[in-house]
Order: sequence, then structure tokens, then C-alpha cells
Amino acid sequence: MSVRRRRWTDTAGVQHEAWLVDVQVVDKGGRLRRIQRVSPINNRRAAEKLEHELREELLNSEEQDEATTTATPTFSEFAERFMTTYAIANNKPSEVEAKRIILRVHLLPEFGTIGLDQIGVAEVEAYKARKLQATLARKSINNQLTVLRKILSTAVDWHLIPSVPQIKWLRTPPPEFDFLTFEEAARLIGAASEEWRAAITTALRTGLRQGELRALRWSDVDLEGGRILVRRAVWRDVISTPKNGRTREIPLSQRAAATLRQHPRRSELVFSALDGSMLSKGAMKWPLWNACKSAGLRMIGWHSARHTFASHLVMRGAPIKAVQELMGHSTIEMTMRYAHLSPDARREAVQLLDIEDVAMLVWRTSMGQELRLSLNRRAPLAERETCGGTPRMRSERSAPLSANDHLSRSL
Repeated sequence: MSVRRRRWTDTAGVQHEAWLVDVQVVDKGGRLRRIQRVSPINNRRAAEKLEHELREELLNSEEQDEATTTATPTFSEFAERFMTTYAIANNKPSEVEAKRIILRVHLLPEFGTIGLDQIGVAEVEAYKARKLQATLARKSINNQLTVLRKILSTAVDWHLIPSVPQIKWLRTPPPEFDFLTFEEAARLIGAASEEWRAAITTALRTGLRQGELRALRWSDVDLEGGRILVRRAVWRDVISTPKNGRTREIPLSQRAAATLRQHPRRSELVFSALDGSMLSKGAMKWPLWNACKSAGLRMIGWHSARHTFASHLVMRGAPIKAVQELMGHSTIEMTMRYAHLSPDARREAVQLLDIEDVAMLVWRTSMGQELRLSLNRRAPLAERETCGGTPRMRSERSAPLSANDHLSRSL
């Protein structure tokens, strides 16, 4: 059909509807000409009128046909345009580089010579199958599909193609990560050299990424207020905003603040080389490994210190939402991978079902009357009696005071 209606739901859950016009005509030279348009007025009559006008243009004049027909660029042509305009303007340098690698290694060899309008659901599913057969990790394939979808959705925004094919993400297992126990973290800090104890302590107690540690300045550290403002990060010696482009505030523990007070100030950077210059990633690797060796621990990276920070918070009962904000995660799903480290939370929740003690609310009126009210919904209403001439409220059941009893008395 030359005219059809399309309905879809975007990533925000908002439903959309559009009338699409797809006209194909063989011109005088025997070439197939095709025009695709979205009806400016969203109803069938307007779409049919647009379809008639486009068909007339194609049939009446080849010159007009050439003027009105826009050839759909290939994926390779548009990908280069996407990278030099959209990506550079809207992504951090690290994100631009990641997209370039995915394009060069994966997407361009598969879709480079194909027109944008020829990439459909079947082509995407075939791509996924080939990558799975090549034993690529499912998470890596999903990252590639994310870049593919962003390029195609940008082409839709620029009116080059009518729609984006539906992309189904691969299911991925929960990511594995390494972290230190409380005892191991204490051993690591104790084994760290005087020069690196502050950096290792800060990493374990704040969860800063390595690039954020390298870019941290004394102006971002408030020792009196006990907090750190994470406002910049380093990637390949280029200073920019933190991941996700968001500034966040992290309270300092007393131990972390005390360690930073003793740390020497060589330059505006909190952690720097002896001459005050910025540390490289390589310069930060060996001091951490030396501390691990001195503490008798396995070799870990700086990101494991970040995992340790989040893991310890959850194990101590911190709310997942608070952990998300401290870690600077863009979604709660990223933080939920630490939730299993709090098994007592589920166990204690189930134990609430076995509580049988009757909680009582007790208070005394201005007339000296003592009143008691049962807070247990399963228990019968408290009975009122007079004892020694004083009205009292009594439950039909008595029980030892529980934690709920003490809580109710405090009310």
C-alpha cells in the first residue's frame, strides 16, 4: 500500500501515530523512483492527497522527479555525518571514542553499504545472530545495538527515514564484580604507603572513579563541612564533566576527612605527582598493587575500590536510592546489582510475620486516668475497666514487652 498508518511507543512510554506515504514509480528511463513522506496532517484523507500529489510529480516530469526525490544515504555516509555533528555536540570525548570504535569494528562492516531505509527488523536480528555465533558478550552486543538505534533515531529526527525498526535487546546475566570485605579494606589502608594512604582511603570511603580521583581539586573538598563535590573527571588527560555529566556531593566519613587533612598539598590537585602535575593511570596502578601485596591481598584495580564502597554501604543497611546518588548512577538498575549483598534485609522482613506480641499504646489523662489501647489489629478491642476507682484500658492478652512495645511507649 502507498498509504499506511503506523503506531509506536517511544522509550518514555508515550504512544505516537503517523500516516506514511510511500510512492514508487518507474520513470521514462526505466529507473525505479521512490519517495517516502510523513503526512503533515495526521489523517487518511490528507495522506491520500499527499500520495496523489507525489505520484503526479513523478509521472509528469523527470526533472521535477529528480528535484523532489531525495536519495536515502547509506549507513556509512550517515554514520560519518552523525559522528561529526550530533556525537561531537552532545557526547563526552570518551563517549565519542566509544561510538567510533563500535562503528569501525562492528557496525560499518555489517551495515556500511546498506541504505538507512533498508535496515529493518530482519537485518537487526541477523546481526545479533552473527555476533552471538562469534561468541561476543551479550552486554557488548547490546552496546552495539544502542549505537545503531541512536544513529537510526537521529536519521528519523532529520527526516531521512520514516521510522526506526524495533530492536529487542539481549538478556544479560547480572554483572560480576570484585570487592573487599571490611577486614580486607582495613588491611589495605593499613598497608598503604604514607604517600598513597589518602588516595586509597578516599577511593574506599567515597566511591570516586579513578578519573574523578585524578581530577579532584582542593577547591572541591570541604573538610570543615565534611563533603566532596565531584565536578570533573579525566579521560585520556582531557578534563571534562563526570560520567553522565552530573555533579554530585559525597559526605566524608571522619576517617576519610582526617586522612585528607594530613595529606600534603603540592598543587590545586588533591592527588598529584611529586611535582604537582596530574597523575597518569599507569602511575596510580603500581602503588595500589604494592599496597595489595603488602596486605597479603589479591591484586585489585581502582574500580574495585568503588565497588567496595557501594558494597559496604548496602551491607551496612544503606537505602539503595541513597547508594545510587552517592555512586552517581544514572539508573537504579545499575545500583541494584549490589542489593543481594544485604540478605538480612529479606530475612528480617519475613520474620515480621511471626510477631505475636501485643503492642499497647499507653497514656495518662489530665485527670490521672491511665488509658491503654492495643495496636495489634488481630487482637480484640481493649476492654475498659476500673481498678481502684481509676478507669483503665486492658487487653484480653498480656505479653512481655517487645521492641514494638518500647516504640509505642515512646509515641
